[in-house]
Amino acid sequence: MRVVIAEDQALLRDGLIRILEGNGFDVVHAVGDAPSLDTALDDPDIDVAVLDVRLPPGHATEGLVAATRVRAARPAFPVLVLSAHIEPGYARGLLASGEGAIGYLLKDRVVDVGSFVDAVRHVASGGTVLDPEVVAALLARADRRTPVGRLTPREREVLGLMAEGRSNAAIAAAMVVTEKAVGKHSNNIFTKLDLPMAPDDNRRVLAVLAWLQESN
Repeated sequence: MRVVIAEDQALLRDGLIRILEGNGFDVVHAVGDAPSLDTALDDPDIDVAVLDVRLPPGHATEGLVAATRVRAARPAFPVLVLSAHIEPGYARGLLASGEGAIGYLLKDRVVDVGSFVDAVRHVASGGTVLDPEVVAALLARADRRTPVGRLTPREREVLGLMAEGRSNAAIAAAMVVTEKAVGKHSNNIFTKLDLPMAPDDNRRVLAVLAWLQESN
């Protein structure tokens, strides 16, 4: 799998290269500023991008802007965004298409190499991954007057784990319940959020997006 890395801190950039190449990825571009990232993302053969939110020269949201641009040109192109801070608005903007293949992790999460590599693979396969600290912050501010706020505590727990990119099997293991029980909770979540089954929709992504929008 061919990867683009954009990170202006040379030490972290080198660490990301070593981690991904050591786990079977082919890092074809590793850049440290926004103009170089734009050039790298024009490579039609890349499969996934791992981007810092803030890049030179502005150190604002250059990584997010680049991610939005490449997904406009290549819908559902997989992008994992790394940030030093919890900013749910970043994930909300990236998820707005409802197509998935998006991840948002705090940079500290990279030190857990196994989880980080799993997150890159999950995003590359079309999944959605939100940092557990972002999920916890969103759960804490859920408004019970909204559809998401009316979910039961168990359903909110399932939605939170869903947002972290966990499969039904992984959610079942984390909650010590059966996959059938997780499936029942998931169906309840989709019903309460008015997300009927549709062939072109990813209801897990749409459920997480609804949650992010209500947590604004």
